[in-house]
Amino acid sequence: MRKIKVAQIGVQHDHANVTYRSITHLSDIFEVVGIAVEPDEDSRPNPVAVNGIKDKLYEGHNLMTVEEIFNIPDLDAVIIETNEISSVKYAIMAAERGIAVHLDKPGGIKLEDFERLVETVKKNNVPFHLGYMYRYNPAVIQAHKVVNSGEIGEIISVEAQMNCHHKAEKRQWLSSFPGGMMFFLGCHLVDLVIGFMGMPKEIIPLNSCSGVEGVTADDQGFAIMKYDSGNSFVKTYATERFGFLRRQLVISGTRGTVEINPLEIYGVRTPHNNHNTRIRISSERAGNDINSWHDIGEWKTIGLFDRYDAMMASFAEMVRGEKVNPYTPDYELEVYKHVLKACGSDEIK
Repeated sequence: MRKIKVAQIGVQHDHANVTYRSITHLSDIFEVVGIAVEPDEDSRPNPVAVNGIKDKLYEGHNLMTVEEIFNIPDLDAVIIETNEISSVKYAIMAAERGIAVHLDKPGGIKLEDFERLVETVKKNNVPFHLGYMYRYNPAVIQAHKVVNSGEIGEIISVEAQMNCHHKAEKRQWLSSFPGGMMFFLGCHLVDLVIGFMGMPKEIIPLNSCSGVEGVTADDQGFAIMKYDSGNSFVKTYATERFGFLRRQLVISGTRGTVEINPLEIYGVRTPHNNHNTRIRISSERAGNDINSWHDIGEWKTIGLFDRYDAMMASFAEMVRGEKVNPYTPDYELEVYKHVLKACGSDEIK
C-alpha cells in the first residue's frame, strides 16, 4: 500500500497536536514530510493550544515554511491546523495546486472564503475532508445503524450537548469568533443534528455570555433547530463544572430512543480513566415498555478509542482514490452556513 506523502500547516488549532500525533502514529499509512508552525503574522494564539515550536511533539521533525511545503515533490495532502481565522486561506492554496486537503473544523470565520474554497476543490477535483471527528465515533456510527434500520421509527428530535469548563482566558478568547462557544465547539453539534435530521427549516441562536470572572465573550452556546417534526437543540457551555462527562446525544423517534451518554471517553485507559462510552437503545421492537418508568432499554458499552486515527485513515483512503467522501463539498457548505446561523453571524440570515 502506497504511503500518503503529507505535511501539516499550523499548530495553533486545538486539534493540531492530536492530529499530528495521529498521522505520525499511522506510519504505515502516512509519510509525514514536513510541518510549518503558525505561519501567519496575524495569528491570534489559542491560549490553551500549543504555541509555536515549543511543544516537544514537533522537536526533531522537519520544520519548514509554507512555501517549502508546497514545493515538496509529489506532495499528496496537507493537514490545515492553523488558527481558525487563517485556516481557509491555506486550504485554498493547497486546493489550487491540486493537493488534497484535511481542514480542521469548522472552516474559517467568513462565508465568502469557505465558498471560494468549495468552488476550488470542486473545480480541481481535490479530495476535501473536514475535521468533524464525531462522524467517526463508534457510538454515533452505531446510532446511525439503529436509525437507518427503522427500529426507533421516524425521527422526531435530536438533543446534542458538548459541555466543558474552561478558564477565563480561554473563554475570553472565544470573542475571536462569531457566536463564541457555538462556533468553537457547537459546530460539532450542528453537524451531528443535521446528520440525523437533515437541514433545518430555521435556526434560532440563543448564545449568551455568563459574565463569570469578567468574561465578555459568548461562553454559553445554545441554538434551536426547527424541523417539521418539532424542535431539536444544541447546547455547548464552557462554564460547566465536570462538563466533559456531560457530552451526550439523544435521538428520539416515534417508536423509541437512542441515547449516547457520555458521547465519548477520549484518552488512554488508566486506573483513573476506566470509563466507557455507553449507548442506550429503547424501542418497541426490542420489547421495551414505552410507558414504563423502569424499562430503561438496552445499554451497550464501547471502550476507549482514538478520536483521530479512524478519521485520518479514512482521509488517506480518499486521497488514494479508494473511497469517495460521503460528505460532498456542497454538503459541507450547507453545514457551514447552518453553523454560522447557529452562531447568529451577520454574514448569513
